[in-house]
Amino acid sequence: MERALLGLIGARIERSISPAMHEAAGRALEIDVRYHLIDAHVIGFGPDALPQLLAGVKLAGFTGLNVTFPFKEVVLQLIDDVEGAAEEVGAVNTVVVHGNRLIGHNTDYSGFIDGWRRTLGTRKPGKAALIGAGGVGRAIAHALAALGADEVRIADIESSRASTLAESLRLRHPSARVIVAPDAASACAGASGIVNATPVGMYAFPGTPVAESSIAGAAWAMDAVYTPIDTAFVAAARRAGAAVMTGQELAIGQAIGAFTLFFGRPAPPDVMRETFLAEIARASAA
Repeated sequence: MERALLGLIGARIERSISPAMHEAAGRALEIDVRYHLIDAHVIGFGPDALPQLLAGVKLAGFTGLNVTFPFKEVVLQLIDDVEGAAEEVGAVNTVVVHGNRLIGHNTDYSGFIDGWRRTLGTRKPGKAALIGAGGVGRAIAHALAALGADEVRIADIESSRASTLAESLRLRHPSARVIVAPDAASACAGASGIVNATPVGMYAFPGTPVAESSIAGAAWAMDAVYTPIDTAFVAAARRAGAAVMTGQELAIGQAIGAFTLFFGRPAPPDVMRETFLAEIARASAA
């Protein structure tokens, strides 16, 4: 049986379902996948340690890595090359090891688009408010523009980060109107839909990125958080009558894309979706 080492680099990732999804997909294709969590919060490392970690990944014979908060933008500067949407987005969530080279990809972008079409169909984003301009926010912003958003309003607690993303969008999608909003409430005012692309709402960062009053009137809402699935933001959006895309779709979609890149063959999507749902149910029952 073929064997492969995979991993996830991030912070506070102990509840990640990525190991279960990738290992189940491996079993379905007769690949013995061992997926490791490399948690900055548990081990105690920061961005400065990433060069050593990436060197260790190559030395240990890893097939690839997933990358999550807060390293998606930093890792872009440390790999050998980028392909696909990663260059456009300016963030990497998937690293494939080719010999002694690390190649970066972005499956958040494709995962968001696939999840949008699965849950919201042919709906256009309209005027989209994006709260959070970090790694996943960058991917979602470019995906919203690709889906035909009339306007993308970006709000981030670091205004420089929002401005940098806005410039990138204007360059890549000149037909879309891009606005840097002074705060989340301003971005949401009159928006067709709202995206939470911050970690707020995770079990480790409870709360909601916007007041419930700011969601009123939105036709759709999306949360990038999936631990838990039913965040305070998702619950508020449902009370407001918005069509909701939870973090589940992004989590499954990006994993399917990453597995396909790691092994150069189609991932088993049904296996990965079923595994995700089973793990969520198990965690809810615990």
